[in-house]
Amino acid sequence: MTSLNVKAMLVSLLILLATLSLWYAATLPKAGSGTAGMTAEQIEYQKMLGKDPGAARTGGFPTPAQMGETVWRHVSNPVYDNGPNDKGILIQLAYSLGRVGLGFVLACLVAVPLGFVIGMSPLLSRAFDPFIQVLKPISPLAWMPLALYTIKDSSASGVFVIFICSIWPMLINTAFGVASVRRDWLNVARTLEVSPLRKAFRVILPAAAPTILTGMRISMSIAWLVIVAAEMLVGGTGIGYFVWNEWNNLSLTNVIFAIGVIGVVGMLLDLVFGRLQKWVTYVE
Repeated sequence: MTSLNVKAMLVSLLILLATLSLWYAATLPKAGSGTAGMTAEQIEYQKMLGKDPGAARTGGFPTPAQMGETVWRHVSNPVYDNGPNDKGILIQLAYSLGRVGLGFVLACLVAVPLGFVIGMSPLLSRAFDPFIQVLKPISPLAWMPLALYTIKDSSASGVFVIFICSIWPMLINTAFGVASVRRDWLNVARTLEVSPLRKAFRVILPAAAPTILTGMRISMSIAWLVIVAAEMLVGGTGIGYFVWNEWNNLSLTNVIFAIGVIGVVGMLLDLVFGRLQKWVTYVE
């Protein structure tokens, strides 16, 4: 580990400690605790939320200690299953990652071969460009009503939304990477009378691989972003549904915990594709 990495880790740790300190200070009990100044309806409402109206008030936002208890509760038993609306965090993540993985793989199977064809043919590139430019800006969630109407299955509709949002970055980056292969390499392959299939796998694919992986990396980030919103709409299972369900239960600590989990999983997915991108990048 280089000294720069060590310094970066120390700075990150200081930022984390500063954030936790500000959080702790912001949630300190306010002056005037107990039920003073509260109406009977407000006291009853606090009891309905499972809170003690006579305790010191902190503005309603959970404290770091309360978040620590929530995190430990989820981490200590991440795979429990107490029914449709009460599952462990790993089970919810498994549903979400399954949908993302299936939609992403289907998008790869369509985008990469089609991107190859478009990148190798200027005619097809110009022919497909208007359709790509029209469909690419459409929000993936705008496809959800159409998917629910035609597919009539919430889980499959979520997979379709992931597919439709993942296909465009991969398609565009694959076509760009294939079209940007150095002419010298293609001329050498032509001189050696290499077959088109062999040229595609031995010359074009290795040269375009970093750009293709960049498109996959962007697609995965978008897919993980979209699945959370899609699961909020269709419900059932998944980390997005977990966030929405806990909000309906007025459990802010669980919502914050889920937000943190979404961020960590997204970071890990990006790191995986970043490693793959470095692995296929040729450094002269």
